[in-house]
Amino acid sequence: MKPLLPLAAAFALAACGSTGQLKPAAGEQLPAAPYGATATPSVSQLLTPSVQARPQRSGDVMTRSSERQDDAFDLPPS
Repeated sequence: MKPLLPLAAAFALAACGSTGQLKPAAGEQLPAAPYGATATPSVSQLLTPSVQARPQRSGDVMTRSSERQDDAFDLPPS
């Protein structure tokens, strides 16, 4: 059983490396154009995530620590 384990792992790794272009299945078409669109999107347009799906980072990353400024509204509980 143990000698077959590396062989099974090699087959599993070899099976997950598809590099071909994505295309609709034979006899199938791309989805219809969305409501209000003038044309049907291409495959690359459908696979590109929108800004809402992958937003860009808007805040600056702190590169070094600094002293916190006083906050007048950060009051202890009464």
